[in-house]
Amino acid sequence: MGAVLSGLFGGGAATDSFESSSEPSSVIAFHSSNRWQLHFNDSKKIPKLMVVDFSASWCGPCKLMEPVINAMSSKFTDVEFIKIDVDELSDAAQEFGVQAMPTFVLLKQGKEVDRVVGAKKDELEKKVEKHRVKPKFAA
Repeated sequence: MGAVLSGLFGGGAATDSFESSSEPSSVIAFHSSNRWQLHFNDSKKIPKLMVVDFSASWCGPCKLMEPVINAMSSKFTDVEFIKIDVDELSDAAQEFGVQAMPTFVLLKQGKEVDRVVGAKKDELEKKVEKHRVKPKFAA
């Protein structure tokens, strides 16, 4: 489904996936505010976890996290991973109050459920695990 959405919204999978991965990355990169806004609005209708990676091309820790995010997108296929360059889509970064890179915002149905600021791989993975699972008492 990610490929369909990226085709529709002009995202496209990240092309810088690291060499040790045999699978292509399913991270969707947005380069247009309009396309991001359309995708974000559509995501509000689906109870799927979305992890938005706010990063910058000049940010060293962001580059260190890129293969981590690519690997997580392959591991957690029920989670949608989005990449937004804060210099390209500064309005989106501002909307989510991003003040440092990388910042990972975890969203469900358009609402922030958690956030990780910095290149904290283990913390991010724990939060993805926590929020991707539906509560046992949910109907």
